[in-house]
This record gives sequence, C-alpha cells and structure tokens, in this order.
Amino acid sequence: MSTVFDVLAEPARRRILDLLRERPRPVGELTERLGFSQPGTSKHLRVLRDAGLVRVRKQAQRRVYELDPAPLAELDAWLAPYRQLWSDAHDLLGHHLDQMEELDDR
Repeated sequence: MSTVFDVLAEPARRRILDLLRERPRPVGELTERLGFSQPGTSKHLRVLRDAGLVRVRKQAQRRVYELDPAPLAELDAWLAPYRQLWSDAHDLLGHHLDQMEELDDR
C-alpha cells in the first residue's frame, strides 16, 4: 500500500487535490481542467481514493469526488519540525537584518 508521501509525489495528483480543495467535482470536470484523458484521470483518482485522500459519491449518472483531508495529518506531523526549523531561521535572519540596519544608522 502506498503512503501519503508516495501518492503526493505525483504532480498530477497534487493538482487534483488542489482542484478538490476548492469544491467537490465530477470526473468529467476534473478531466477537462487537467487536460488528461478520462482513463488517466480515473487512474489518479483511484490512487487518491485508495490512499483515503478523496471520497466518491454517485450523483445520478456522475461520480463526484471530494477531498478527505484526514490522511494529510501524517504529512502535517512530519512537516511540523521543519516548520519550526524554518521559523527559527527566519527569526535569525530578521535579527541579523535588524542589527545591520542599526550599524547603518550609526
């Protein structure tokens, strides 16, 4: 079984999630927006569905896909220490720039 990381490594799947973040969409609309063939879009949707990142519901003759953000918690947890690292680096840069500005003002 693929991890969320494996699934999101494919740029087309990230594009699908970006579209579904806006609102649920039928397969045909996703196919049109992505410029893929219907089988190509369906292949990516199947991978996303198997990973639990999207849900599908039937609406008359259409299949409508929607984002299920719960599995992204794994990714969020992994990124948390990197966010702190970035924040610390940003704070150090800000402090350094403030010091340089003080030197320039002298």
